[in-house]
Amino acid sequence: MISRKLIPSILMILIGGLWTGAQPASADTSHIRIIRLSLVQGDVRVARDFHGDSLADTSAVWETAEANLPIRQGYALATDNGRAEVEFENGAMAFLNENTVLEFYHLSLKDGARTTRLVLRQGSAAFYVNPENGDYFSVTGGDFTVEAESRSTFRLDNYDDGSTVETMKGHVTVLHKDQTKRIDKGQSLSMKAGDDDSMSVGRVAEEDDFDRWVSGQVDSVATATNAALQYTGSPYYASGFADLYTYGAFSSCGAYGFGWRPFGVGFGWSPFTAGQWIWDPGFGWTWMSAQPWGWAPYHYGGWLFDASCGGWFYSPPLFFGNPGGRGRRFPRGVHPPRPVYRPVTGVFVRNNGKLGIVPMHPLDEKGKTPLNLQHGVFAPVFAKGVSEPITGTERGQKWETLKSVPRDSLKGSLIATTPPVHVSRTVVEGSSGARVISLGKDSSITYDPREHRFVNSAGSGESSAAHEREASSEKGHSAVVAGERAGNAPARTAVPVATRGATSAPPARSVTPPPAPRYSGGERGSYGGGSGRSSGSAASGGGSAGRSSSSSSSSSSSGAASHPAGGRPH
Repeated sequence: MISRKLIPSILMILIGGLWTGAQPASADTSHIRIIRLSLVQGDVRVARDFHGDSLADTSAVWETAEANLPIRQGYALATDNGRAEVEFENGAMAFLNENTVLEFYHLSLKDGARTTRLVLRQGSAAFYVNPENGDYFSVTGGDFTVEAESRSTFRLDNYDDGSTVETMKGHVTVLHKDQTKRIDKGQSLSMKAGDDDSMSVGRVAEEDDFDRWVSGQVDSVATATNAALQYTGSPYYASGFADLYTYGAFSSCGAYGFGWRPFGVGFGWSPFTAGQWIWDPGFGWTWMSAQPWGWAPYHYGGWLFDASCGGWFYSPPLFFGNPGGRGRRFPRGVHPPRPVYRPVTGVFVRNNGKLGIVPMHPLDEKGKTPLNLQHGVFAPVFAKGVSEPITGTERGQKWETLKSVPRDSLKGSLIATTPPVHVSRTVVEGSSGARVISLGKDSSITYDPREHRFVNSAGSGESSAAHEREASSEKGHSAVVAGERAGNAPARTAVPVATRGATSAPPARSVTPPPAPRYSGGERGSYGGGSGRSSGSAASGGGSAGRSSSSSSSSSSSGAASHPAGGRPH
């Protein structure tokens, strides 16, 4: 048993070893990035293996997505009658509206800098981005790509006959072939499908329910994250910290520093009591907690047991041995290590064929006997994925520590479901900007490739135009006109129930994201020489705007790994 007095000293020795290896030993690009499905409302689905267009790939396997699902490169998320929120490692967030498909095309890490390239196949999605030095973030939807080079919030709508991007905070750059255009706060850019000359800049529309939902989510995560981080000595953002503040409380546990426990649990509570196991080809068996707070405690840091502190409690990264929560004083120029993602904060053990798991202690070493073994084993590990603690701890038995668990040792998976379907929608243009409508089940409107728009296939060109005007009026165009007369921003038209399957296929559009430019390593958001890109055609309007209670994100630094304050997103 380790004395409490020796714990802080041991930890300093271990962290000291990490200091010498803080810089990457290789410049190779790694695709072992894990981001989190942080919120699920209604029907949300995931495809973890598909080729090309996830909507068109009939061999893609779709499963029911649940909160705390780890997401990797090559995954796709789809909503039906539901919404979803995705949280990235550095605090960036993606929000999916109903009937939306978002693909995670490229997630990589190189020299501490993250490259994120997403594809919006259909629907509406909003993005909050706060890049660290060297990070790159883009979303491709329809005929153009949106790049966020600094802290910004934007919305992208991608429909059959066109796409629109709106900037709520900061600014973004829109790329289309050899054209670049900067879109500032309060501005929108629309473009018809397949029409290179149709790019136009206007004002953002009035907030709709989705916009308000996104704004509320960003603000709530910002407040909760900053409240949780005050207890840590870490300068880095970690996914799921906001949920710790929302669903539990920190308390001082003497030499251990601050520990966290969820609300409403008693002395007999223990980890790994609600959730399931899922198989990840890169990490093996991964614990997916069913608790809304169950991301950070099961993937970062470790667990401690002390009766005077209520039993089991969670010790986030750099909390351990940190009384007062003021943080350690590291030598000048040396920064603490970033939180390390683990598939599960537990150590697998085995006895006479029985598989068990022990909550991971902050000082556990891989392959060694877990320090928390004396406090009990969770066994057996059920095939469905939920473990239960062994009463009496069976201390007399010899438990073998496993370095890894073979795939056939457990059984667990998501529930298979039907694939999402194409939802036929179109953009109706007015003098104030683009408006979105959906096609009714009995609609005779089809896409005219010569006109680059949807027309009424039942009549002549003149009657088609009249039919379109009448339809747009019925869908709420009068509200737009009223807003224009009052001098207000254009109002969003409510989107009625959409048609499943297009009445006439829109033109094929290339949705392959452009390659990420090579950053110079200087000021955040600046491109390196030879990238050939610039902001270009800067539109007039508001400038960059930051999120609420946060330190500035515009600091410059000479290296991606030498900017410890970067990554606090809010």
